[in-house]
Amino acid sequence: MAKKSRTPRPPRPVQAPKRRDAPSQRNLRGLPGPPWAWLAGVAVVAVIVAAILISGGGSKGSVATANVKAAMLAAGCTYQDVKPLPPKNKVNYHADVPSLTTSTKGLWAAFPPAGGGHYGLWAVWGFYTDPVNPRQVVHNEEHGAVVLWWGPKVSPATVTQLQNFYNEQPVGVFGTPLDQPIDGKSLGGKIALTSWTGDPAKYYRKGDYGIGHVAICSSFNEHAFKVFRDAYRGHGPEGIPLSLDHPGMGPG
Repeated sequence: MAKKSRTPRPPRPVQAPKRRDAPSQRNLRGLPGPPWAWLAGVAVVAVIVAAILISGGGSKGSVATANVKAAMLAAGCTYQDVKPLPPKNKVNYHADVPSLTTSTKGLWAAFPPAGGGHYGLWAVWGFYTDPVNPRQVVHNEEHGAVVLWWGPKVSPATVTQLQNFYNEQPVGVFGTPLDQPIDGKSLGGKIALTSWTGDPAKYYRKGDYGIGHVAICSSFNEHAFKVFRDAYRGHGPEGIPLSLDHPGMGPG
């Protein structure tokens, strides 16, 4: 953001630097111990604060999640964060879904799926009016997708709203109807947003498989959907950049 222009201040008297320094000298002398010790203490505190922020304490991620939850609940939607089930072989999620007809029973911890086992090839990025196999869509989530799902009873007018929302920012966003139940669960006349986020440096290490985010809504709410999208788009656990998540892009 460009800096705002300021009207230059008039020249200060020659003795101004002394007046500016004087409060600092008095403050240091008012503290116990020599000035250098106080300054060293400030430096130590700064290092500790920086370490906490880097490690995730008070991180932007937790603030973003809180904002998303508040927005979704205010819009009358449900919201939950769900840890994906670990890969069955403890090595690679692709091995859990060797084909596009692999059973989904015990594969995902959330509905619609938000992370976990998936087919080795992701779906071509886009907005679809015919259902895309969710076994592939979860792979798009791993690459940073925010997925828009809708049930078979959602009206064409609402689907148009979803497509307009997608067209506004299609990079890293995926849209597909979900017309078949998954393990007995169906969206019916509802809409869902899902994503899968995580730290690429920790992914697959020490049982860290990221976190899934699921919101289910009875209607489209532009503000809430934007908050969800802007918080999670492009933050998949595999660390794939958004430059590879443009419409029309796919494996091979």
